Amino acid sequence: MSPKNKKFLMGGIAIALVIAVLAPFMASSNPDGLDSTMEKVMQNPETEPAFESPLPDYTIPALGEENPLGGVIALILGTLLILGIAYGLGVGIKKEKVE
Repeated sequence: MSPKNKKFLMGGIAIALVIAVLAPFMASSNPDGLDSTMEKVMQNPETEPAFESPLPDYTIPALGEENPLGGVIALILGTLLILGIAYGLGVGIKKEKVE
C-alpha cells in the first residue's frame, strides 16, 4: 500500500471514529422514525426478537442506558469491528484475484 493510500485510509478511520464519539451527544433523545415504521409494519412489535443484540440500542448494559460513555464505547467497538471485517474481506478478495 502506498503512503498516500495509507494516509487516506487512516484519515477515513479517524473520521469514522470521531463520528462514533460525537454521535451519542448529537443524536435525538426521542427518535421515532424506525419505531413508528415498526409499529405500522409489524402486527405485534412487542414480540421477542429472533436474535438478541450484544449491544442493544448502542449501549453497554453494564454501564446503564443513560450513560453516554456506554454509547461511545459501543459505537467505537462497532465501528472498529465493521472496519476489521471489511478489511479482512478486502484482503481475502485481493488474494483470490492474485492467485
